[in-house]
Amino acid sequence: MKKRAFIKNLGAIGLLPFSDSFFNSSAYASTNLPNQSNLSEKEKWQLIRSQYDLHPDFINLESGYYNIIPKPTLAKQIEHLKRVNLEGSYYMREHRFKDKDRITASLAEFVGCAAENLVVTRNTTESLDLVISGFPWKKGDEAIYAVQDYGAMQVMFEQVEKRHGIGLRKVSVPNHPENDEEIVRLYENEITAQTKLIMISHMINITGHILPVKKICQMAHRYGVQVLVDGAHCIGHFEFNIEDFDCDYYGSSLHKWLATPLGAGLLYVKSKHIPNIWPLLADHEKDPTKIRRLSHTGTHPVATDLTIIDAISYLNWIGLEQKENRLRYLKTYWQEALKDTPNIIINTSFDPWRSCGIGNVGLKNMKPAILAKRLFEEFNVFTVAIDYANVKGCRISPNLFTTKDELDTFIDAMKKLSTS
Repeated sequence: MKKRAFIKNLGAIGLLPFSDSFFNSSAYASTNLPNQSNLSEKEKWQLIRSQYDLHPDFINLESGYYNIIPKPTLAKQIEHLKRVNLEGSYYMREHRFKDKDRITASLAEFVGCAAENLVVTRNTTESLDLVISGFPWKKGDEAIYAVQDYGAMQVMFEQVEKRHGIGLRKVSVPNHPENDEEIVRLYENEITAQTKLIMISHMINITGHILPVKKICQMAHRYGVQVLVDGAHCIGHFEFNIEDFDCDYYGSSLHKWLATPLGAGLLYVKSKHIPNIWPLLADHEKDPTKIRRLSHTGTHPVATDLTIIDAISYLNWIGLEQKENRLRYLKTYWQEALKDTPNIIINTSFDPWRSCGIGNVGLKNMKPAILAKRLFEEFNVFTVAIDYANVKGCRISPNLFTTKDELDTFIDAMKKLSTS
């Protein structure tokens, strides 16, 4: 499967209900973006930066929560909003579900899995909580996850613990492991005869640490244990195919690094597990083998779903490999500049394949909340404080619009604050 095959324009996949005389088909075609092959490296990133509306009052180093939409993608979202508003119930009744099937097929090709194993959701929390809450738990079953995992999932496990009487076992992932085997052993050492599910982060959201997903899945399957992967920060961030991991479930948010509008996510479920998961909301699909039964969300902003294809098209124009390399370069740039500074604590691996665009840095002489506050108030640098598990610092997540000058401002600020 050619995961990065360029997505065809929206008209070609049947999103136009009327004749071309009613709608200008070019309005729904993939955004016409300039040829970048003849540009220098500096010119290329200047061009991409120009495609974002950036706040003039602060430097945004917090792309992890939500990636703001580039102007070409935002323009397409507005077109979709206008179209749906114009057609009203006609669109919702005649085209909504057919379009969602086609969008799902395009997204499945992009992430490297079969369309029959994928549904579009609203975010990672919905995707993972659907599996955690809908898993066929029996009293006495056990689950394993890390204290560094996202809080919403941990709370759902706690709710399932109370509801079904399951046991919870937790690991703590080191910020600087010696190798992949150390990580695999952490989870393996917690497995018992009652273990049914392990949840792992593909990329730990507070540090940017990329875990060896495939190795953990292979280990868990030897014990007959299923693996749920939190990939909130991974789709559109770096190159991989979901099916290559042989995981049982994979959830992600598309409004993060794929830069779709807010409210788009995905859930992958291995075929043999689809009949066993209870949906969050009941659907009219009665066939237990069809993943659509897990994706009912009622009436919601369909323009968000339609814009997924435009976000993929925009990323294809940049090139995912090129984006991955740029994000890793930016993260390494500030890491290297700060690594020998007194009082600086870097909570993210320097191994280039154990992290990508997200990193975390703290100060020995300052609490994370105070650090984030002073970065913003004194240096106009916006980031987020992290202060739990073994991570005390600020998450730094530049984006493709970030310049070295902006990172230099951040680096200079950290050095000054390290002596405060």
